[in-house]
Amino acid sequence: MMGPVSELLPLEKTVCPADQAAVAQAVEEVYQAGGAVYPIGGGTALDYGLRPSRDGTALKLTGLNSVLDYPSRDLTITLEAGVTIAELSRRLAVERQCLPIDIPQADQATIGGVVATSPSGPRRFRWGTMRDYVIGIRAVDGRGVPFSGGGRVVKNAAGYDLCRLLTGSLGTLAVITQVTVMVKPMPEVFRLVICEVESFEEAERILSELVHTKTLPAAIELLTGPAWRNAPSLGPMKTSGVARLVVGLEGTADEVAGMVDQLQQEWHPLGVTETQVLDGPDRDRLWQQLTEFPAAQPNENGQSTAVLQIGVLPSATVRIVEQLRNIDPGCSVQAHAGNGVLRARLALGDGELGAAIRRQIRSTVAAANGSLVVLSSPQRSELDRQAIWGPPAEGAAVMQAIKQQFDPKGILNPGRFIFA
Repeated sequence: MMGPVSELLPLEKTVCPADQAAVAQAVEEVYQAGGAVYPIGGGTALDYGLRPSRDGTALKLTGLNSVLDYPSRDLTITLEAGVTIAELSRRLAVERQCLPIDIPQADQATIGGVVATSPSGPRRFRWGTMRDYVIGIRAVDGRGVPFSGGGRVVKNAAGYDLCRLLTGSLGTLAVITQVTVMVKPMPEVFRLVICEVESFEEAERILSELVHTKTLPAAIELLTGPAWRNAPSLGPMKTSGVARLVVGLEGTADEVAGMVDQLQQEWHPLGVTETQVLDGPDRDRLWQQLTEFPAAQPNENGQSTAVLQIGVLPSATVRIVEQLRNIDPGCSVQAHAGNGVLRARLALGDGELGAAIRRQIRSTVAAANGSLVVLSSPQRSELDRQAIWGPPAEGAAVMQAIKQQFDPKGILNPGRFIFA
């Protein structure tokens, strides 16, 4: 759980613009006077990145909460940045449509914040990330100048791809005020097929064979650690196994029934003789836990925990999971095994976290040619830029030059991001 905004950002005041023009005016005033601007949506990701040291103005964008255009037959929707993901989902559900990106704390997270931070969940395997869905964007740069990119139709080529540039930029290039996103038809049926794995070698074998599956998984999740051993929707593990493997299947009723049978047949020669198939409330509870796992949460002792995000080649996923458990036996890991994206909630205590990240975990990930960022940490102030973001990325000079063009005085979220 995150603390108050004042504990996460150094604020002098908070401004709540009523419309997009007021956002531009507020940013221009800070640009002229000097200072800093911290855009805030639902406030669910304020502990992501470094804690800024520069006092500034919180720009609270929840007042920009209008759905501006929803031509459902075109499978697009245009909305202001302050609309929550839960409200977006409700609007889309009326037309049996969805945005297939699993977002933690959906009742608080806003579409603008989601575009700025670009989280992704289990369905990333089939449906991709937020960057694949933003087709139009309006924003305000670091001088208070509004600009736009893309459009309201799926096929457009309107200048530079500002949508992809701003997605994941953590509010350091511009303040997002409006987005247009593509949406998808809602699946008729969604089921989870789960098996327990006795060893990481077995996990590797099953995942390797999933490459050749005749099914079409929406998600492939490898789960290990205390958070998953006694998950309420799954019950205690029946074996002394090291992990659980969860495969999500969606489509029409006949398609999903056929895929469940097919997957069980494919697993049987691999020694998987017992599976769980979840539907209904149990499926929803597990899916909620999978979705919420990356969010900052207290452990069983009520203490905040650090959450890491690691990216490696899918073929290295199991090896990295096993090495993480060796470094920190109390950690829990959720791996999007089909993509090589891992989230690890560490159990390391005070005085251990920074050293473990710098000396052990980063070197382990680097040996696999992977990347690592700290999504949240109770000791964020004790972690420097390299601990949270890692060494400068290739092309850092280009990134800095782009930052200079969009935000010449460096007033937007200064100090939080890798190059800001």
